[in-house]
Amino acid sequence: MKHKNILMIMVVVLGIMLTACSSSNNKEEAFEPTQTTKELMDSVLAQFEQPSLMELPAEMVNELYHLNPTLLDQYTIMTPMMNIKTNEIAILKVKDAKDIPTVEEAVKQRATDIQKQFETYLPDQYENARNYKLVTKGNYVIFIISENADDIEKAFETFFVKQ
Repeated sequence: MKHKNILMIMVVVLGIMLTACSSSNNKEEAFEPTQTTKELMDSVLAQFEQPSLMELPAEMVNELYHLNPTLLDQYTIMTPMMNIKTNEIAILKVKDAKDIPTVEEAVKQRATDIQKQFETYLPDQYENARNYKLVTKGNYVIFIISENADDIEKAFETFFVKQ
């Protein structure tokens, strides 16, 4: 009788363990947006007012971001029109996931460059630049310098949820 009870307890414990393991395997699959980086950017900018921004020309990506654009499948980078604001948003879709660390390092260097530029120039903008966000989701990297950085990050996260 004791042997049957022990066996029954083991079956119940094993069942619980298998159920727990299977539920963790059913996590939502990674979902990448079908929109272009330009469409994603337009959506973000429609939600959050920013100072006047302009799209960074392709020939400037390597110069300002220390990044070879051939690593990117697509990208949209919005920089300030005038050099009195630090607000900047970049949505970068990397071709190959192995290059994400390279892209992240390039973005961190861009953040450092902006901080140095404003360190002794405009203290409020320097602080804004220091509080930048760098978020990686799938093959996407987003770089945000904005007073609304937290909200923009949350909006960016919603692009990766199946609607």
